[in-house]
Amino acid sequence: MKLERALIGMVHLSPLPGSPRWAGSMSAVIDRALADAGALADNGFDALLLENFGDVPFAPGRVEAATVAALAVVADHVGRAVPRVPLGVNVLKSDARAALAIATAVGARFIRVNVHAAAVVADQGIVQTDAYHTLRDRRLLGADVRIYADVQGKHAVPLGAIDLEQHARDLVHRGLADALIVSGRATGEPTALGDLKRVRDAVPGVAVLVGSGVTPETAAELLSVADALVVGSWLKRDGDVRNPIDPARVRRLVQAARG
Repeated sequence: MKLERALIGMVHLSPLPGSPRWAGSMSAVIDRALADAGALADNGFDALLLENFGDVPFAPGRVEAATVAALAVVADHVGRAVPRVPLGVNVLKSDARAALAIATAVGARFIRVNVHAAAVVADQGIVQTDAYHTLRDRRLLGADVRIYADVQGKHAVPLGAIDLEQHARDLVHRGLADALIVSGRATGEPTALGDLKRVRDAVPGVAVLVGSGVTPETAAELLSVADALVVGSWLKRDGDVRNPIDPARVRRLVQAARG
């Protein structure tokens, strides 16, 4: 998947089986995911990233089998509905091995890994990397799935003092990440242009993506430094992350990003 000025749209899944707010209908989860995916794909986005956003509170490590099974079913439906659009998977908080397994099974092209190197303190407690097993799983599965790793990801702080540059280098050179994601402090919060530049300078030649807070007003400037934008919250109706994707907002952001 080419990342040059790519727009990656978030498909925030409704609560899945086993999560506290699970409503009891997989059909409803699938229908909502298909509607959001279609609104993104039909209005100019280049790729989709599925995420079990509704499953709060998130597991600090491996998720339950029910989560993996449900996410795989939804991903398969989305992949079949919009086969022309590359698909990615993120299993929150940071179950990269589950994301990789799902991606391999459904033919997804990439996974997002929130904690791929070092450890963080988050609302789940201490969340640690599992890059060792993730990379070995990828080799054993023979999976052509790229790893997009967060640099000091949102909703968390490093357990030990480490600057952005060193974390970026560790993710690439020691964690073997294929691309890096730089975000604001929380979902929907803007990504600092200065942070993007610092990561870009630390690992020249590695793709850098914006992970949060993109708006039509900031898209072009962010793309002057970043290779791609991951967008979710602003695209929802009224800009509320809990709402469905608004096709008119999708078109407006695409126009702003591409001129």
